[in-house]
Amino acid sequence: MDALDVMGKKEEIFPYFQPIVSADKQQIIGYEVLGRINTEEGMKSLGFFFQDQSIPEEYILEIDTHIRDCAIDLFLERGTGQSVFFNASARHLLFDHGETLTHSLEEYFNKGIAYEQIVIEVSDYDIADESLQKLQHILTYYKSLGVQVAISHAGNTMSNIEKIAILNPNIIKVGLLNLKDKGMPPEYREVLYALSMLGRKIGATLLFEGIEAIGQLKYAWENGGRYYQGHYFGKPEAEFHDVNKYRALLTKEFQHFITHERKRLLSLYELSQNFNRHLQQQLKRNKQHDWNTIVSEAAHSLGNACFRGYICDEDGHQVSANYYRNGDGNWEFQPEYEGDNWSWRPYFLENIVRMKHDQVGILSDLYSDIETNELIRTYSYPINESYYLFLDIPYLYLYERDDY
Repeated sequence: MDALDVMGKKEEIFPYFQPIVSADKQQIIGYEVLGRINTEEGMKSLGFFFQDQSIPEEYILEIDTHIRDCAIDLFLERGTGQSVFFNASARHLLFDHGETLTHSLEEYFNKGIAYEQIVIEVSDYDIADESLQKLQHILTYYKSLGVQVAISHAGNTMSNIEKIAILNPNIIKVGLLNLKDKGMPPEYREVLYALSMLGRKIGATLLFEGIEAIGQLKYAWENGGRYYQGHYFGKPEAEFHDVNKYRALLTKEFQHFITHERKRLLSLYELSQNFNRHLQQQLKRNKQHDWNTIVSEAAHSLGNACFRGYICDEDGHQVSANYYRNGDGNWEFQPEYEGDNWSWRPYFLENIVRMKHDQVGILSDLYSDIETNELIRTYSYPINESYYLFLDIPYLYLYERDDY
């Protein structure tokens, strides 16, 4: 089927709706509108049509407007206050400076759809800086009306995160579909962390799409997802669902997540407390004043719970060598690290102040190690008011204890 076939069968084109549920309300809060065309083989997605850059923009805008208009009529007929999510390619918006969509929004408002019910989901924003600025102006105008803007981030790379920040959306949409049959790679955790931090800074909500199994839902919940979408909650359909259709499911699964998370956090707290007591006794017995001796004995005393140790002063200057367990399991000093400064690391100085004030050790979040690229945690402990011990804990040890 080519573009002319689609244009000639406008009366066979309909909106389908995929539910979006919220973690806080545990209800369906809206629907993404997706185009479908009725063919001899049944209903087919119009994704191929909207993604084909050889099709004239006028054709795209005409069919897009038709799908939106039909969807709005059905929303008005349904009479709910739920949100409607419309897809909009940056390329299509820039073609006419957003005027076609702007005209449609005004029509929907006059029909009785509040601007606040509408979400414009923007994709294909990997464009030149000059075009990005124009797109930003268009989206800023929509937001001034009360319309919400969502920006989709697909894949597991850091690309386009800076552009998302410039576009300053209300919602950041994160795809999980590519991770259906795989574990969560470390680089994806870093991307999610960056998106989560960005969302906090600009006041944006995370929406996870492509959720097809309970594991993906749990991952979205653990990583700050407020909204969820995917076949786990229903495929795109011509009809709407009862707003509370997934309440019982979410209530049950969230309780499982909460129980597991509480157990995990309690285990991490106990690990930190155990390290704190152990190092108190270890350093009390150690009468040495040589930093390398102190760090080597502390690291050795923790056995397989530690693979690297070092000591810094309160300004971040490393005063010892790295004491490192290599791939053969043998410990060695790495004197080249002595004199390095680590104050630039996130939370370094904040944690120094906390340790100085509370006189207890601190267990870090899970993060990717710069050298090994493996997930680790770091335990920091105050030797005295001016010097601090840092011990890196390998992922295998954390995994075996369910402390990851």
